Amino acid sequence: MPLSALSRTLGTVATLVALSLPVAAQDMSELGRLTEEWLSSPHGDYTSLSFTYWNKDGEVPVACAACHSQPGFIDFIGADGSTAGVVDHAAAINAPIGCASCHTSAAHALDSVSFPSGVVVGGLGTSAVCTVCHQGRQSGISVAAAIGGIEEDTVSADLAFLNVHYGVAAAVMHGAEVEGGFHYPGKTYAGRFNHVPSANTCVACHQPHTTEVATDGCMSCHRGVESIRDIRTRHQDFDGDGNNAGGIHTEITGLHRQLYAAIQAYGATVGKAPIGYAYGTFPYFFNDTDGDGQISPDEAVFPNRYQSWTPRLLKAAYNYQVVQKDPGGYVHNPTYMLQLLHDSLESLSLQVDVGMSTLRRP
Repeated sequence: MPLSALSRTLGTVATLVALSLPVAAQDMSELGRLTEEWLSSPHGDYTSLSFTYWNKDGEVPVACAACHSQPGFIDFIGADGSTAGVVDHAAAINAPIGCASCHTSAAHALDSVSFPSGVVVGGLGTSAVCTVCHQGRQSGISVAAAIGGIEEDTVSADLAFLNVHYGVAAAVMHGAEVEGGFHYPGKTYAGRFNHVPSANTCVACHQPHTTEVATDGCMSCHRGVESIRDIRTRHQDFDGDGNNAGGIHTEITGLHRQLYAAIQAYGATVGKAPIGYAYGTFPYFFNDTDGDGQISPDEAVFPNRYQSWTPRLLKAAYNYQVVQKDPGGYVHNPTYMLQLLHDSLESLSLQVDVGMSTLRRP
Protein backbone atom coordinates (compact mmCIF):
# COMPACT_ATOMS: atom_id res chain seq x y z
CA MET A 1 0.00 0.00 0.00
CA PRO A 2 1.37 3.50 -0.82
CA LEU A 3 2.53 5.46 2.22
CA SER A 4 -0.04 8.20 1.65
CA ALA A 5 -2.88 5.65 1.61
CA LEU A 6 -1.55 3.98 4.74
CA SER A 7 -1.34 7.34 6.51
CA ARG A 8 -4.96 8.12 5.60
CA THR A 9 -6.02 4.70 6.83
CA LEU A 10 -4.23 5.12 10.14
CA GLY A 11 -5.84 8.53 10.53
CA THR A 12 -9.23 6.92 10.05
CA VAL A 13 -8.27 4.19 12.51
CA ALA A 14 -7.40 6.74 15.16
CA THR A 15 -10.68 8.57 14.63
CA LEU A 16 -12.73 5.39 14.81
CA VAL A 17 -10.96 4.19 17.93
CA ALA A 18 -11.44 7.58 19.56
CA LEU A 19 -15.15 7.40 18.88
CA SER A 20 -15.35 3.89 20.30
CA LEU A 21 -13.27 4.08 23.45
CA PRO A 22 -14.33 5.43 26.83
CA VAL A 23 -13.38 9.07 27.35
CA ALA A 24 -10.69 8.08 29.87
CA ALA A 25 -8.88 6.11 27.20
CA GLN A 26 -8.96 8.79 24.52
CA ASP A 27 -5.38 9.97 24.80
CA MET A 28 -2.92 9.69 21.97
CA SER A 29 -0.67 7.20 23.73
CA GLU A 30 -3.58 4.83 24.15
CA LEU A 31 -4.63 5.28 20.52
CA GLY A 32 -1.08 4.70 19.41
CA ARG A 33 -0.80 1.53 21.46
CA LEU A 34 -4.04 0.09 20.09
CA THR A 35 -3.06 0.98 16.53
CA GLU A 36 0.30 -0.74 16.91
CA GLU A 37 -1.37 -3.81 18.38
CA TRP A 38 -3.77 -3.95 15.46
CA LEU A 39 -1.03 -3.48 12.86
CA SER A 40 0.92 -6.36 14.41
CA SER A 41 -2.05 -8.70 14.17
CA PRO A 42 -3.14 -10.95 11.27
CA HIS A 43 -6.25 -8.80 10.89
CA GLY A 44 -4.19 -5.69 10.20
CA ASP A 45 -1.53 -7.23 7.98
CA TYR A 46 -1.64 -5.38 4.67
CA THR A 47 0.82 -7.86 3.15
CA SER A 48 -1.18 -10.97 4.05
CA LEU A 49 -2.48 -13.13 1.22
CA SER A 50 -5.82 -12.92 3.01
CA PHE A 51 -6.07 -9.31 1.84
CA THR A 52 -3.82 -9.21 -1.24
CA TYR A 53 -4.87 -12.33 -3.16
CA TRP A 54 -7.32 -10.31 -5.28
CA ASN A 55 -5.02 -7.33 -5.98
CA LYS A 56 -4.55 -8.51 -9.55
CA ASP A 57 -8.33 -8.27 -10.03
CA GLY A 58 -8.71 -4.85 -8.41
CA GLU A 59 -11.50 -5.92 -6.07
CA VAL A 60 -12.50 -8.62 -3.60
CA PRO A 61 -15.43 -10.61 -5.04
CA VAL A 62 -18.79 -10.74 -3.31
CA ALA A 63 -18.32 -14.36 -2.23
CA CYS A 64 -15.12 -13.50 -0.33
CA ALA A 65 -15.59 -9.86 0.65
CA ALA A 66 -17.27 -10.38 4.03
CA CYS A 67 -14.10 -11.72 5.61
CA HIS A 68 -11.32 -10.50 3.33
CA SER A 69 -12.05 -6.78 3.27
CA GLN A 70 -13.24 -4.37 5.94
CA PRO A 71 -15.78 -2.73 3.62
CA GLY A 72 -17.13 -6.19 2.80
CA PHE A 73 -17.51 -7.04 6.49
CA ILE A 74 -19.27 -3.74 7.17
CA ASP A 75 -21.60 -4.51 4.26
CA PHE A 76 -22.25 -8.06 5.55
CA ILE A 77 -23.30 -7.03 9.05
CA GLY A 78 -25.36 -4.12 7.69
CA ALA A 79 -23.32 -1.42 9.41
CA ASP A 80 -23.51 0.67 6.22
CA GLY A 81 -27.30 0.65 6.24
CA SER A 82 -27.59 -2.25 3.80
CA THR A 83 -29.38 -5.55 4.45
CA ALA A 84 -27.47 -7.63 6.99
CA GLY A 85 -26.37 -11.17 6.18
CA VAL A 86 -25.44 -10.54 2.55
CA VAL A 87 -22.73 -8.68 0.66
CA ASP A 88 -24.20 -6.41 -1.99
CA HIS A 89 -21.11 -5.67 -4.08
CA ALA A 90 -17.42 -6.42 -4.47
CA ALA A 91 -15.14 -4.76 -1.93
CA ALA A 92 -11.91 -2.80 -1.96
CA ILE A 93 -8.52 -4.50 -1.97
CA ASN A 94 -5.82 -3.66 0.60
CA ALA A 95 -8.48 -3.12 3.26
CA PRO A 96 -7.81 -5.51 6.16
CA ILE A 97 -10.13 -6.03 9.08
CA GLY A 98 -9.82 -2.99 11.34
CA CYS A 99 -11.53 -0.84 13.94
CA ALA A 100 -14.61 -0.08 11.86
CA SER A 101 -15.30 -3.81 11.55
CA CYS A 102 -15.96 -4.39 15.25
CA HIS A 103 -16.55 -0.92 16.72
CA THR A 104 -19.97 -0.20 15.24
CA SER A 105 -23.45 -0.45 16.71
CA ALA A 106 -24.28 -3.23 14.22
CA ALA A 107 -21.26 -5.27 15.31
CA HIS A 108 -22.01 -4.69 18.99
CA ALA A 109 -25.61 -5.81 18.48
CA LEU A 110 -24.73 -8.94 16.52
CA ASP A 111 -25.62 -12.00 18.59
CA SER A 112 -26.38 -14.83 16.16
CA VAL A 113 -24.61 -16.29 13.14
CA SER A 114 -25.68 -18.77 10.45
CA PHE A 115 -23.18 -21.58 9.80
CA PRO A 116 -22.54 -23.35 6.46
CA SER A 117 -24.70 -26.26 7.66
CA GLY A 118 -27.65 -23.87 7.84
CA VAL A 119 -27.74 -23.96 11.64
CA VAL A 120 -28.16 -20.56 13.27
CA VAL A 121 -26.45 -20.20 16.64
CA GLY A 122 -27.60 -17.41 18.94
CA GLY A 123 -26.45 -16.04 22.26
CA LEU A 124 -22.90 -15.52 20.96
CA GLY A 125 -22.37 -12.12 22.53
CA THR A 126 -18.87 -10.78 21.97
CA SER A 127 -17.93 -13.91 19.99
CA ALA A 128 -20.43 -13.17 17.23
CA VAL A 129 -18.20 -10.96 15.06
CA CYS A 130 -15.38 -13.50 15.32
CA THR A 131 -17.75 -16.33 14.41
CA VAL A 132 -18.79 -14.66 11.14
CA CYS A 133 -15.38 -15.34 9.61
CA HIS A 134 -14.12 -18.35 11.58
CA GLN A 135 -16.86 -20.84 10.75
CA GLY A 136 -15.53 -22.24 7.46
CA ARG A 137 -17.26 -22.46 4.08
CA GLN A 138 -18.35 -26.10 4.05
CA SER A 139 -19.94 -28.57 6.48
CA GLY A 140 -20.45 -32.26 6.94
CA ILE A 141 -23.84 -31.78 5.32
CA SER A 142 -22.08 -30.51 2.17
CA VAL A 143 -20.05 -33.70 2.07
CA ALA A 144 -23.12 -35.90 2.56
CA ALA A 145 -24.88 -34.11 -0.29
CA ALA A 146 -21.88 -34.52 -2.60
CA ILE A 147 -21.56 -38.28 -2.09
CA GLY A 148 -25.26 -39.09 -2.17
CA GLY A 149 -26.11 -42.09 -4.35
CA ILE A 150 -22.49 -43.10 -5.03
CA GLU A 151 -21.22 -46.46 -3.78
CA GLU A 152 -18.83 -46.07 -0.86
CA ASP A 153 -15.70 -47.36 -2.61
CA THR A 154 -16.48 -46.40 -6.19
CA VAL A 155 -14.24 -43.82 -7.86
CA SER A 156 -16.48 -41.11 -9.29
CA ALA A 157 -15.67 -38.26 -11.66
CA ASP A 158 -18.54 -36.37 -10.00
CA LEU A 159 -16.56 -36.00 -6.76
CA ALA A 160 -14.01 -33.33 -5.93
CA PHE A 161 -12.34 -32.34 -2.67
CA LEU A 162 -14.44 -30.04 -0.48
CA ASN A 163 -12.30 -27.59 1.46
CA VAL A 164 -13.70 -26.47 4.80
CA HIS A 165 -11.63 -23.25 4.34
CA TYR A 166 -9.33 -21.66 6.91
CA GLY A 167 -9.33 -20.68 10.57
CA VAL A 168 -12.43 -22.72 11.43
CA ALA A 169 -12.23 -22.30 15.20
CA ALA A 170 -15.90 -21.40 15.62
CA ALA A 171 -17.09 -24.47 13.72
CA VAL A 172 -14.83 -26.68 15.83
CA MET A 173 -15.82 -25.03 19.10
CA HIS A 174 -19.53 -25.63 18.45
CA GLY A 175 -18.91 -29.21 17.36
CA ALA A 176 -22.01 -31.31 16.75
CA GLU A 177 -24.28 -28.27 17.03
CA VAL A 178 -23.15 -26.93 13.64
CA GLU A 179 -21.75 -30.11 12.03
CA GLY A 180 -18.56 -28.54 10.74
CA GLY A 181 -16.97 -31.98 10.38
CA PHE A 182 -18.44 -35.00 8.65
CA HIS A 183 -20.43 -37.06 11.14
CA TYR A 184 -20.54 -40.78 10.47
CA PRO A 185 -24.02 -42.30 10.82
CA GLY A 186 -24.69 -44.00 14.13
CA LYS A 187 -22.03 -41.99 15.98
CA THR A 188 -22.53 -39.25 18.54
CA TYR A 189 -20.36 -36.15 18.61
CA ALA A 190 -19.44 -33.59 21.22
CA GLY A 191 -21.34 -30.32 21.11
CA ARG A 192 -20.06 -26.89 22.03
CA PHE A 193 -17.02 -27.00 24.25
CA ASN A 194 -17.95 -24.99 27.32
CA HIS A 195 -14.92 -23.87 29.24
CA VAL A 196 -14.89 -22.06 32.56
CA PRO A 197 -16.86 -18.78 32.47
CA SER A 198 -13.69 -16.68 32.41
CA ALA A 199 -12.45 -18.49 29.29
CA ASN A 200 -15.62 -19.17 27.36
CA THR A 201 -15.56 -16.51 24.63
CA CYS A 202 -13.13 -15.66 21.85
CA VAL A 203 -11.91 -12.44 23.44
CA ALA A 204 -11.60 -14.04 26.86
CA CYS A 205 -8.67 -16.04 25.52
CA HIS A 206 -7.48 -13.97 22.54
CA GLN A 207 -6.33 -10.38 22.98
CA PRO A 208 -8.87 -8.60 20.75
CA HIS A 209 -6.37 -6.39 18.92
CA THR A 210 -3.29 -8.61 18.56
CA THR A 211 -5.29 -11.90 18.63
CA GLU A 212 -2.50 -13.38 20.77
CA VAL A 213 -3.57 -16.03 23.28
CA ALA A 214 -3.42 -15.07 26.93
CA THR A 215 -2.00 -18.24 28.46
CA ASP A 216 -1.48 -17.00 32.03
CA GLY A 217 -5.05 -17.84 32.95
CA CYS A 218 -4.65 -21.37 31.60
CA MET A 219 -1.58 -21.99 33.72
CA SER A 220 -3.21 -20.69 36.88
CA CYS A 221 -5.73 -23.56 36.73
CA HIS A 222 -3.78 -26.24 34.86
CA ARG A 223 -0.77 -26.35 37.14
CA GLY A 224 2.32 -28.46 36.61
CA VAL A 225 2.60 -27.98 32.82
CA GLU A 226 5.03 -25.88 30.84
CA SER A 227 2.76 -24.94 27.93
CA ILE A 228 -0.89 -25.14 26.97
CA ARG A 229 -0.05 -28.03 24.63
CA ASP A 230 0.77 -30.09 27.72
CA ILE A 231 -2.74 -29.75 29.16
CA ARG A 232 -5.13 -32.66 29.16
CA THR A 233 -8.19 -33.56 31.22
CA ARG A 234 -8.83 -36.91 29.52
CA HIS A 235 -6.18 -39.54 30.21
CA GLN A 236 -6.92 -42.39 27.83
CA ASP A 237 -4.42 -43.35 25.16
CA PHE A 238 -6.51 -42.22 22.19
CA ASP A 239 -3.86 -42.61 19.48
CA GLY A 240 -2.71 -46.05 20.65
CA ASP A 241 0.99 -45.25 20.98
CA GLY A 242 1.14 -46.54 24.56
CA ASN A 243 1.88 -43.08 25.96
CA ASN A 244 -0.63 -40.77 27.62
CA ALA A 245 1.92 -38.60 29.42
CA GLY A 246 1.73 -35.69 26.96
CA GLY A 247 -1.03 -33.18 26.48
CA ILE A 248 -4.21 -33.86 24.53
CA HIS A 249 -2.51 -32.09 21.61
CA THR A 250 -0.19 -35.09 21.21
CA GLU A 251 -3.15 -37.47 21.01
CA ILE A 252 -4.80 -35.38 18.28
CA THR A 253 -1.61 -35.04 16.25
CA GLY A 254 -0.94 -38.75 16.66
CA LEU A 255 -4.34 -39.67 15.23
CA HIS A 256 -3.97 -37.02 12.53
CA ARG A 257 -0.73 -38.62 11.31
CA GLN A 258 -2.35 -42.03 11.29
CA LEU A 259 -5.29 -40.74 9.30
CA TYR A 260 -2.96 -39.30 6.66
CA ALA A 261 -1.16 -42.63 6.35
CA ALA A 262 -4.51 -44.41 5.98
CA ILE A 263 -5.65 -41.90 3.35
CA GLN A 264 -2.46 -42.56 1.38
CA ALA A 265 -2.86 -46.32 1.68
CA TYR A 266 -6.50 -46.15 0.57
CA GLY A 267 -5.74 -43.88 -2.38
CA ALA A 268 -3.07 -46.21 -3.68
CA THR A 269 -4.98 -49.48 -3.19
CA VAL A 270 -8.65 -48.63 -3.68
CA GLY A 271 -8.45 -45.45 -5.72
CA LYS A 272 -5.58 -46.91 -7.76
CA ALA A 273 -3.88 -43.49 -7.64
CA PRO A 274 -1.32 -42.51 -4.96
CA ILE A 275 -2.44 -39.42 -3.08
CA GLY A 276 -0.57 -36.77 -1.08
CA TYR A 277 -1.26 -33.53 0.77
CA ALA A 278 0.39 -30.17 0.14
CA TYR A 279 -0.01 -27.73 3.01
CA GLY A 280 -1.12 -24.29 1.87
CA THR A 281 -1.66 -25.19 -1.80
CA PHE A 282 -5.23 -25.41 -3.08
CA PRO A 283 -6.86 -27.91 -3.52
CA TYR A 284 -4.43 -29.59 -1.07
CA PHE A 285 -4.70 -33.20 -2.24
CA PHE A 286 -2.69 -34.09 -5.35
CA ASN A 287 -1.57 -37.13 -7.30
CA ASP A 288 1.71 -38.44 -5.92
CA THR A 289 2.99 -39.10 -9.42
CA ASP A 290 6.38 -40.49 -8.40
CA GLY A 291 4.98 -42.50 -5.48
CA ASP A 292 7.54 -41.19 -3.01
CA GLY A 293 4.93 -40.29 -0.37
CA GLN A 294 5.59 -36.56 -0.74
CA ILE A 295 4.05 -33.83 -2.87
CA SER A 296 6.78 -31.79 -4.55
CA PRO A 297 6.23 -28.24 -5.88
CA ASP A 298 6.00 -29.71 -9.38
CA GLU A 299 3.21 -32.02 -8.24
CA ALA A 300 1.32 -29.37 -6.23
CA VAL A 301 -0.33 -27.76 -9.26
CA PHE A 302 -4.03 -27.60 -10.03
CA PRO A 303 -3.97 -29.79 -13.16
CA ASN A 304 -2.44 -32.53 -10.97
CA ARG A 305 -5.17 -32.29 -8.31
CA TYR A 306 -6.38 -35.61 -6.98
CA GLN A 307 -9.44 -36.80 -8.90
CA SER A 308 -9.81 -40.46 -7.93
CA TRP A 309 -12.23 -39.76 -5.10
CA THR A 310 -14.61 -42.26 -3.58
CA PRO A 311 -17.20 -41.30 -0.95
CA ARG A 312 -15.20 -43.08 1.77
CA LEU A 313 -12.00 -41.27 0.85
CA LEU A 314 -13.66 -37.87 0.50
CA LYS A 315 -15.20 -38.07 3.97
CA ALA A 316 -11.90 -38.97 5.60
CA ALA A 317 -9.95 -36.31 3.68
CA TYR A 318 -12.53 -33.67 4.58
CA ASN A 319 -12.20 -34.46 8.30
CA TYR A 320 -8.43 -34.50 7.96
CA GLN A 321 -8.64 -30.95 6.63
CA VAL A 322 -11.02 -29.80 9.37
CA VAL A 323 -8.43 -30.77 11.96
CA GLN A 324 -5.60 -29.33 9.86
CA LYS A 325 -7.32 -25.96 9.52
CA ASP A 326 -7.85 -25.43 13.23
CA PRO A 327 -4.40 -25.77 14.81
CA GLY A 328 -5.99 -24.64 18.08
CA GLY A 329 -8.58 -27.41 17.99
CA TYR A 330 -6.96 -29.07 20.99
CA VAL A 331 -8.17 -26.07 23.00
CA HIS A 332 -11.35 -25.20 21.10
CA ASN A 333 -12.90 -28.68 21.26
CA PRO A 334 -10.46 -31.58 21.74
CA THR A 335 -13.14 -34.26 22.13
CA TYR A 336 -14.72 -33.33 18.81
CA MET A 337 -11.32 -33.43 17.08
CA LEU A 338 -10.58 -36.89 18.47
CA GLN A 339 -13.99 -38.22 17.46
CA LEU A 340 -13.71 -37.00 13.85
CA LEU A 341 -10.25 -38.53 13.49
CA HIS A 342 -11.15 -41.83 15.15
CA ASP A 343 -14.28 -42.35 13.06
CA SER A 344 -12.50 -41.47 9.82
CA LEU A 345 -9.83 -44.04 10.62
CA GLU A 346 -12.46 -46.61 11.52
CA SER A 347 -14.16 -46.13 8.17
CA LEU A 348 -10.92 -46.48 6.20
CA SER A 349 -9.98 -49.56 8.25
CA LEU A 350 -12.69 -51.46 6.40
CA GLN A 351 -10.49 -51.27 3.31
CA VAL A 352 -6.91 -50.76 4.51
CA ASP A 353 -4.89 -51.93 7.48
CA VAL A 354 -5.40 -49.65 10.50
CA GLY A 355 -4.61 -50.76 14.05
CA MET A 356 -8.02 -49.86 15.47
CA SER A 357 -7.73 -52.26 18.42
CA THR A 358 -5.30 -49.92 20.20
CA LEU A 359 -7.27 -46.71 19.55
CA ARG A 360 -9.82 -45.29 21.96
CA ARG A 361 -12.76 -43.06 21.13
CA PRO A 362 -13.75 -40.42 23.68
